[in-house]
Amino acid sequence: MKNVKLNFDLDNPKKKPSRDGYGDGLNDAAAKNPNVVAIGADITASTRVDWFVKEHPDSFYDLGIAEQNQMAFAAGMSLMGKVPFVCNYGVFLAGRAWDQIRTTVCYNNLNVKLGGAHGGISVGPDGATHQALEEISIMRCLPNMKVIVPADSWETRKATRAVAELDGPYYVRFGREKVPEITDESTPFEVGKAYCVQEGTDVAIIACGAMVYHSMLAARELAKEGISAMVVNCHTIKPIDRESIVEAAKTTGAVVTAEEHQLMGGMGSAVSEVLSTEYPVPMQMVGVNDRFGQSGDPDELMNAYGLNAEEICKAAKRAIAMKR
Repeated sequence: MKNVKLNFDLDNPKKKPSRDGYGDGLNDAAAKNPNVVAIGADITASTRVDWFVKEHPDSFYDLGIAEQNQMAFAAGMSLMGKVPFVCNYGVFLAGRAWDQIRTTVCYNNLNVKLGGAHGGISVGPDGATHQALEEISIMRCLPNMKVIVPADSWETRKATRAVAELDGPYYVRFGREKVPEITDESTPFEVGKAYCVQEGTDVAIIACGAMVYHSMLAARELAKEGISAMVVNCHTIKPIDRESIVEAAKTTGAVVTAEEHQLMGGMGSAVSEVLSTEYPVPMQMVGVNDRFGQSGDPDELMNAYGLNAEEICKAAKRAIAMKR
């Protein structure tokens, strides 16, 4: 597993919406490949697809609020040699169009890229109907579909650029609210590779999305109690980096996963599938525990649902206590 040093202020990090990285990444991809097209659903501004529209108006198609039609249209575009990026709120894109994603896109292994915006509970006031908390699980269970959950705006930009050059269906999940920018332009990023962003020997905290930052906060608090915590940024949920996960488990003997998603079927489930078959160790999961979201301030919601450093610390101690 590659060690990557992150250069940011843990106490006062710069913040930026991950969706900004998607808008920038789309323009980067189109500048390199004129076959890149974007397909919207009447919500281009909130997903930052409007940035693409300004730069490439002839490569954008707005199909209105018709998610199933979006997917069928994208499938046809891919068969014509285009690289279609379909963007919508993740809960609608993955939920309403799941049949078309499964049967039209994944079954035929078509070169369609999905941008799932408003990922997680931190969407805030939009409430349960708009907070995507289940879509990682329903996307990763599909054959041929790959799933990426970047940690911040820079990773979202890099992920968007990367999937434009890779064949087959990809789901890139990103949020709306500002989150700490823990990476920068020079930070390594490779689809399918997890990175150790902090070394440790007592417990490995494997996280994705905004929870990578909270995991680093937790590692600092644990260090005050003499607990050495490794932090792993597992931005690619599928194909998951099995080798790095096993290495983290062997090094520490205990694992905690942290994600802004339902516990069932998410990244934690993916990690447990690896460890239970290859290197079983005590494991705890931090995530949303079989609940719908609700309206509220993003930070208040994250704390109310236990998506913070405090809960990660508790989970780490439980996992360590289970060692034999």
